[in-house]
Amino acid sequence: MSSSQVLPESAPPAAAGRADLRPEHIRDAVIRLAGNSQDGIQTAGAFLARLAGRSAQDVMTYMTIPSTISGGPSIFQVRIGSGEVLSAGDEADFLVAFYQHSYDDHIDFLREGGVLLYDSDHVQPNLDDKRFVYVGVPITGLTVEALGGTAKDKGKNIFVLGLLANIFHLNAEKLKELIRERFGGKDQSVVNTALTAFQAGYAYPVGNVLTTLYEFEPSPRASGRAQVTMDGNQALAYGLIAAGVRYGAGYPITPWSSIMEILRSEFPKYGGLFVQAEDELASVSLALGFSYSGWLAVTGSAGPGISLKAEAIGWASMAEIPLIIVNVQRGGPSTGLPTNVEQSDLHQAVFGGHGDSPRVVLAPATVEDCFYIALEAARIARKYSTPVFILSDSSLATRIEAFDEPDLSELMQDPKPNLSPRPAGTKPYPLDAITQHAPPGTRMLDSKYPVVTGLEHDEMGHPTASPRMHAAMTAKRRTKYQRLAGELPLPQVHGDPSGETLMVGWGSTFGPILEAVTRAREQGESVSSIHLRHLHPLPDGLEPVFERFRRIVVVEMNDHGLYGYGQLAALLRARFCNPKIESFTKTDGLTFRVREIVEGVLK
Repeated sequence: MSSSQVLPESAPPAAAGRADLRPEHIRDAVIRLAGNSQDGIQTAGAFLARLAGRSAQDVMTYMTIPSTISGGPSIFQVRIGSGEVLSAGDEADFLVAFYQHSYDDHIDFLREGGVLLYDSDHVQPNLDDKRFVYVGVPITGLTVEALGGTAKDKGKNIFVLGLLANIFHLNAEKLKELIRERFGGKDQSVVNTALTAFQAGYAYPVGNVLTTLYEFEPSPRASGRAQVTMDGNQALAYGLIAAGVRYGAGYPITPWSSIMEILRSEFPKYGGLFVQAEDELASVSLALGFSYSGWLAVTGSAGPGISLKAEAIGWASMAEIPLIIVNVQRGGPSTGLPTNVEQSDLHQAVFGGHGDSPRVVLAPATVEDCFYIALEAARIARKYSTPVFILSDSSLATRIEAFDEPDLSELMQDPKPNLSPRPAGTKPYPLDAITQHAPPGTRMLDSKYPVVTGLEHDEMGHPTASPRMHAAMTAKRRTKYQRLAGELPLPQVHGDPSGETLMVGWGSTFGPILEAVTRAREQGESVSSIHLRHLHPLPDGLEPVFERFRRIVVVEMNDHGLYGYGQLAALLRARFCNPKIESFTKTDGLTFRVREIVEGVLK
């Protein structure tokens, strides 16, 4: 809520009874809720995000949660804007501190001139620090007063939601409807309690301690389409359904599990099935069985689970069985940082097989792209009879964004196994064509039924140890990826097509990199960026793009390794042998801040 974003002269007349408070119009605000995970701050933040989506505004969220079952300190940050929102924000305009540790740990994230709203029952801020506006409200006491003594600490999150709705002139009726939807499956008393807490917070005379209230500018949308608001795991799950995937299997692990839970409940509605297996090995094997039957299937996990699936994925490469493997990356190795973000599984996805076992690797850039990357993965898996990795991460998994509702009438697919009779001479592994398996039960007109095997094989699938045939089949499996590379679209350059520095990113770094380019260009720097969705194989035509820049800096959330290069940077240097390619990496388990990128790349 910088001064350049405030337009007091366009403020409407003050509401009746509040003549002393004329809301200032703002285009953008970053609100950080800091407390404990047990307080439900993620729920309150999600209400704000979903309201923004339903109000045709752009929104992006960021959250941290403890990895311990007992919970602990946690934040939920939501950035709401009347224009395009590319990142969750470098600093907060508004900090809500539930506890003393919330204030101590996050006050430095509040911008100078920002508002600290704190629970005066638990927090004692340093009021001598004149950088901020202080608003103390006895949140705990007022919540107990509104809900009764049995409420204890419950309901504070919804009380604060009411406070924020008042401060930002949010649509209270829409928020109440969201509350009814969120708690509608519970006892009516739960819904009533939540609505009572919200109303108590909304009715609090916050104008007595805060001299300025705010209101977001209207946000006209060029597309005219309705918006949907969801997190990356939800978008990916529904993208798989739209892509015609009806079967799958998995095993729970953070942060993949919510995809599995959605598919378990949704696949049966489309005549499908998702199995929670007894372990990772069983889950990938079950998924391969579904795909062998003629239905493209999905399995998924985080990095540790993908390690356990590796042998069966190698079988899929050899047998040329289409399969989608979702890896929602987290910090590693081993159990590592189960609730923090990292992009450290790229080499695992590209190279994590035994023998020469190539596979396709894709990475969504945004929550919206999580939906569309599933469609792309299914298309490639079917066309090229190959395992396809989707590399999401914990940032995308939990981040909430609003985007135009997909046109399902155009996108929805419902492919069924092709059981039509195969003509005489059909081979499952022809050297001169891409494998397309005949599902079991398909009639072969010459009565020569194919064999599918993880052993090296001839064109009919019969096991062979022939040196000539192994070399030919290895080339066959490689060549189809080279053909795919020639079909992939070249990503667009953001900024000038040539210049001093080209930033290269992948995955969830998309928004911060794009915003960093804009900020750097405003400072007079010659900076552009390109973002890769297809990581293996890489699209043809990148060499001329790289040649037009003096420096190529790959920005990614992993370690720079023994030789000074992050994982994508190492892949690009190996592919292009270009000494201009360098790295800017980090491994603190947090998403990139825009300022970090600008300073790190241009220093």
